[in-house]
Amino acid sequence: MRRAGSSGEHAVTMLPDRVGIVGAGPAGLTAAYALARRGVAVEVFDALDAVGGMARSLTLWGQTVDLGPHRFFSTDPRVNALWLEAVDGRYDMVDRLTRIYYRGTFFDYPLKPGNALRGLGLAEAARCVLSYGRAAVAPRRDETSFEGWVVNRFGRRLFEIFFQSYSEKLWGIPCDRLDADFAAQRIRKLSLFEAVKAALAGGGETHKTLVDRFAYPHGGAGQVYEQMAEAVRRLGGHIHLGRKVARIDLAGRPVIELEGGDRRSFCHVVSSMPITRLVETLDPPDEVRASARRLTFRNTILVYLEVDGADLFQDQWVYVHEPALRTGRITNFRNWLPSLCGDSPNSILCLEYWCDDRDALWTTPSETLSALAADELRRTGLVGDRAVRNAHVVRLARSYPVYARGYKAEVATLSAWLSRFETLSVVGRYGAFKYNNQDHSILMGLLAAENICGLARHDLWAVNADDEYQEASVITATGLEKR
Repeated sequence: MRRAGSSGEHAVTMLPDRVGIVGAGPAGLTAAYALARRGVAVEVFDALDAVGGMARSLTLWGQTVDLGPHRFFSTDPRVNALWLEAVDGRYDMVDRLTRIYYRGTFFDYPLKPGNALRGLGLAEAARCVLSYGRAAVAPRRDETSFEGWVVNRFGRRLFEIFFQSYSEKLWGIPCDRLDADFAAQRIRKLSLFEAVKAALAGGGETHKTLVDRFAYPHGGAGQVYEQMAEAVRRLGGHIHLGRKVARIDLAGRPVIELEGGDRRSFCHVVSSMPITRLVETLDPPDEVRASARRLTFRNTILVYLEVDGADLFQDQWVYVHEPALRTGRITNFRNWLPSLCGDSPNSILCLEYWCDDRDALWTTPSETLSALAADELRRTGLVGDRAVRNAHVVRLARSYPVYARGYKAEVATLSAWLSRFETLSVVGRYGAFKYNNQDHSILMGLLAAENICGLARHDLWAVNADDEYQEASVITATGLEKR
């Protein structure tokens, strides 16, 4: 540790000499960036060959794409200011358009009364309203599951039509086994039910997270983290890509051991590796190890298709609630920013599939997955008879922490044990087993850096998708705008 002076007579803090950071995703890179700006020596390790984690970008067929749709949005001025600093003015505002595909029909998202009525038909719309009324008059007693929480607030019919199929594709478990925490967190993020209720019942406030415009970097979502990485390097930090961490040793001075046996010593370690793997590397007590093994992650398969033409459909992405299709979401990267497309006259679409390690889909050959995606895309009617020129498959292991019922008790066991290690900070979607968006992971990285530098004592485990910030702001075409 070393002293950091200040103009105040007693305002002296002790900065760490070196901090090791496992993971170059939004949380880990933000922590590295915030620490490096304060003069702390940092080293970042990531098994991948690019920064950004799940928010990284890649180049395919002369165009830039993300790992699915990554819309950045936050009302926290700290997060927004950091994002703007990293992107350095190289962004534009995108007019958002998304729809839902269900039973051969496309619904506006958020739903609009006329569109919803035409899509559902008067008879089905009436059934939805009656179902909602029954739930309001006689709610279910058990709200501990996602299904119970949603049915009580929006009725069974709306639940069955507009969320059950999509949710079970994503999580791989029935909705009565999914914890209500997911509803409390993500209904406000996806806000489909509020939109449906408002459309069918009339009136209602457009949900605050269904913003019509959002800021997006010229070079894709990953540009933010590439710029952060460059800044870390300029400040003297080191970022080691393609270096997988084998284990972390916290018995004395923290040590990060890389595959191959290389060991690096630090004053503090920030970890965004999957919490289940982290715990295993620390040789935990039996009850802690058992809790870790009861937590699971869901995998994602992304199938990119290059399709003839630049005018296929106008959405940035489409949610696929159709039970007969295995894909859950289709992204059209042609409709984000022109800077992503280069000189290509074609469009790149991405179809998402979710599965577990043991599912046959996870090990299905890429050629078979590409054929499946092309067939399902045709069945939606989105591309007509346009030719599919190329296909590319990306597999993302452990991309979603599964909020199965009872998960909170297991996470509480792990967090209580990990909190005993004063030289360890656990951050990020994987690291804290939280269904974070980019903004939540950036916030965790910022708060972790403040803790490490002795500027605060934030409880990182308390950061989640429901956090509100008192002095809210949003990013506009000209910068930050107070709310």
